[in-house]
Order: sequence, then structure tokens, then C-alpha cells
Amino acid sequence: MATAGTAQDPAAAIGRTETRAEAIAPASVAAMAATLDIATPPAEGEALPPGWQWLFFNGAARRSDIGHDGHPRLGGFLPDTGLPRRMWAGSRIAYLAPLPVGAMAERESEILDVSEKSGRSGRLCFVTVRHRYSAGGTLCIEEEQDIVYRAPPEPGAPAPKPAPAPEGAEHSEAVTPDPVLLFRYSAITFNGHRIHYDRPYATQEEGYRDLVFHGPLTATLLQALAQGLRPDQRLAGFEFRGMSPIFVDRPFQLEAAKGETPETMALWARGPEGELCMKASARFEARIGG
Repeated sequence: MATAGTAQDPAAAIGRTETRAEAIAPASVAAMAATLDIATPPAEGEALPPGWQWLFFNGAARRSDIGHDGHPRLGGFLPDTGLPRRMWAGSRIAYLAPLPVGAMAERESEILDVSEKSGRSGRLCFVTVRHRYSAGGTLCIEEEQDIVYRAPPEPGAPAPKPAPAPEGAEHSEAVTPDPVLLFRYSAITFNGHRIHYDRPYATQEEGYRDLVFHGPLTATLLQALAQGLRPDQRLAGFEFRGMSPIFVDRPFQLEAAKGETPETMALWARGPEGELCMKASARFEARIGG
């Protein structure tokens, strides 16, 4: 394992590794299905749906090890960058083999890169983590995850103007996020980040206008849309990037159109004002034996 970095030298964390083992518990899968209003959850032995791997391997930090924002304190596996606000910015995922419900699984994680940049809101630090999910000696999922760290917002600073969402959607589905949905997803992913349930914290300390809808939940819904539109093919790859926050109690749209090649699909989340909240792409393969 690599030597831990510090707020002055977060790049020292590059190469750091962590391994966690956990059962893909049917009870957690059933809880996710109920949260998404799915009548019949995947049964034991069936493949875990895309995006549902994020229910697992999240760890259970002790209360004394939790930071002010509700996340585990930095300086363990993830480096302390000296910036207090953190956000999952996006991922690139390859689905290589089914991850079976009920299986004993393992996630191997490695910090691939730490880099600093300057943005409109000031100093940013990006940490790229690779996760490999395996079961029974088979590599099932490989993901590169980008995490961005930012300085606190300047009091009274206007929010950046979001880009408009693409036009030309061939399929669109409405989603209305409510506080119960946010709470339940936070609960089943053991995500204590206060922006999802503590409105005074979200608005007064992190500068959002309301409770924030989870980025990985948006990505999960987009993957379900993609797979549902091509039921005879297998979702083999998916990548996404968060562009603008989605807030509670305001409907947004999940949209899809043809990709650049026959094997791909373009997807995005359109906010209530027509803003681009998440952009994504999916890649498909023929099902084995199909």
C-alpha cells in the first residue's frame, strides 16, 4: 500500500490500494428495487442490474470518524486535498460478466491519479479511482471513478450558468425526485452526505438552492433506460459526467437518442429549465447465445 498523502501532497496517494469483500445481499437488492418502485427484484443467482454495484462496498465509518459534511473524514484511502467539498463527477464503466445476486464478491480499488486545476469557482482537485469488482475469481465490472474536491462557495456568489441539454431526444421519461426517495437511496448506499437530506446545510454551507438528487442515482436511472430500450442486447459499457445539480421536488427528464455508432446510445438528464444535468453514453453487445 502506498504511503498516505497529506493536504500539501495529495499526489502521494497515487498507487494506494484497498480491497473490500462483501456479499451481494438479496435484502439490499430488494431494498433498491422497492426504492425504484420495481415490483420484482432480481432473484438470487441473477445478474445485478447496472449501477446497483454502488449499493455495496461503501464501508461503515464510525460516527467519530465522520466529517462535518457527513462523509468519512479524508486522509484514509482517499487523500486529504485540503478542499472540503467533494462530489462524484463521473465514471467510465465496463460490464464484463454478470455479478450474481447472493454471491460473495470483492472490490479492489486503486488511486490512479491526483491532479489540481483552476476552475470558475477556484481551485479544484481531481482524484481518479479504479474499482474492480470480482466474484468467484471472475472480473465482473471495471470502473474508473472521478471525484472532484472544491473550496467552499463564496457567500452570495452566483451559481454558474448551466449548458442547455441536447435537442432531438428519441425517448424521454419524467422523474420527480422527492425527499423520501433521496433519504432511502442515501440509506441503502450508507451515504451520509448532508446535501441529500439536510436542507439548511445544503443551502447555507454548500451553496445549493435545495436538497441535491444523487448523481449515481441519476446514472443508475439512465442505465436502466438504456437497457430497457435495447432489451435484446447487453449493456457492456457506460460512462457519465455530472454537469449541473438536480434538486428535490422538481421534475427532470431522462432522455436518449442514437449514438455515433450502431453499438452506442447517447443519454442525458434534462433539468426543469432545459439545462444539461448529466451527459452519458452507453455501449451494447450481443447477448451470449443471443
